[in-house]
Amino acid sequence: MTSRNLKPRSLSLSSNSGSRPGRRRDSIDVINANVALDLATHQTYEENVFLFVPNLIGYGRILLAGLALNYMKSHPKVCTALYGLSCLLDAFDGMAARALGQTSKFGAVLDMVTDRCTTACLLCFLSSAYPSYALLFQFLITLDFSSHYMHMYSSLVTGARSHKLVTSDVSRILWYYYNDPTTLFLFCAGNELFFVALYLVHWEQSSIGWPFTSFAASFLEFAVPVIPPELVKPATLSNIALFISQLTWAQILALITFPVCLAKNIINVVQLWKASKILVGVDLAERAKDREVLEMREE
Repeated sequence: MTSRNLKPRSLSLSSNSGSRPGRRRDSIDVINANVALDLATHQTYEENVFLFVPNLIGYGRILLAGLALNYMKSHPKVCTALYGLSCLLDAFDGMAARALGQTSKFGAVLDMVTDRCTTACLLCFLSSAYPSYALLFQFLITLDFSSHYMHMYSSLVTGARSHKLVTSDVSRILWYYYNDPTTLFLFCAGNELFFVALYLVHWEQSSIGWPFTSFAASFLEFAVPVIPPELVKPATLSNIALFISQLTWAQILALITFPVCLAKNIINVVQLWKASKILVGVDLAERAKDREVLEMREE
């Protein structure tokens, strides 16, 4: 292979229609597909991207998710443990990539595809478990796939090295979401916990009952004299305690994590809308450039 075959062609889009520079950072160079295939085929053992530690963790996630799906209809505890472990490893593959200097585009896409597919499979089961809400679950699957695909594609066509490199001038919401790994993990974990809780609600029938009512009684004994009656009436606190005691622990988990799930899907809507606008902007820039070329040829 000669060195000239490896010379990258830089990606650039220019427009005289007032586009603002610097909306995307860390742009990438475009490498010929044949060159990329040749490099991947002849990569050395010392630097085999397929064998990077975070990618090996990714393969483990896929295996665990597959086993979880296998037990989903018959063994809810086993399924939940396997599915939860697969989701938990999602945090460690990113940590390993940064610590070992083994970040890769393959790993980023593998991680995203694994997340989308496992969540979609769980939502498919929820559609069958709760047929009255099947349309809602199908909408969530569609929103999840479409928003992430369009966001990834808009990142590629604008030359970003990663779909997580979103600047605040593009979207402050997405910048807050992607910029901090802890924030990203909490949103993703809360979203998955809500769906897992709905899965467990399908199986769990026993209310939390006595342990909570005993705790609630002790709490009310302490709180009622302290809380002013004009703020919360003692009867209201008792009714709330009685309502919670009749719930299963899975239902309580679903109530706690629902706001996170709702916020996560609002972010998906924002992501879909911003990606759509970026792609339209790229279209307009390319069409303006084509018109300029056509005008130059006519002159």
